[in-house]
Amino acid sequence: MSENILDEIWSKIRLLLKSHPWHGVPIGNNIPETVTTYIEIVPTDTVKYEIEKNSGYLKVDRPQKYSNICPTPYGFIPQTLCAENVGEYCMKMTGRDNIIGDNDPLDICVITEKSLNHSNILLQAIPIGGLRMIDNNEADDKIIAVMKDDAIFSQWKDISDCSESFIERLKHYFLTYKDAPGSEGKRCEIQSVYGKDEAYEIINASHSDYLKRYGDLNTLLNRKDI
Repeated sequence: MSENILDEIWSKIRLLLKSHPWHGVPIGNNIPETVTTYIEIVPTDTVKYEIEKNSGYLKVDRPQKYSNICPTPYGFIPQTLCAENVGEYCMKMTGRDNIIGDNDPLDICVITEKSLNHSNILLQAIPIGGLRMIDNNEADDKIIAVMKDDAIFSQWKDISDCSESFIERLKHYFLTYKDAPGSEGKRCEIQSVYGKDEAYEIINASHSDYLKRYGDLNTLLNRKDI
């Protein structure tokens, strides 16, 4: 089946049905350099929203109990999954054992000069690095990207272009947003900060994990036995 016919099938499906943000929205044709991103929360939100995996609707995960505010629009990359390949890559880069993926889509923070006043939107993002976060022996990477064509931050090409204070702000948010102030036994750690090339590796690994788990509709439509 030709690509033109596949594109036509997809266009008709999207006219009839709302696409599931995780499964029905394409990751993009230029990965890992540019990725489609679904935004779940923005810096003005005082409630943490996240996707409800079965329905594709945003749900209230929890009100933010403390003063933590996400510094950037935050969401995930469609058609990604942190599973075997992502866990293996984390073990390779850290030298640790028994790390697995967290079985969620790959998280992403998007830097932009613009104020996005609500979530549940799609945008195009250019990855420049990431935070290697480990949550109870689960790989929970946070890709850092800039919004495509952003007038100010599109000049940032790698994590090294970010100020140290900005990276510290991101790290503080992710290290504290699940824990009460003063609580013992912190569940999260950020093992390292990495640049664009490693971000690319993790995006590709998570997309491979997704295809292994959920398959690809284009491949299914191309089967000769149906």
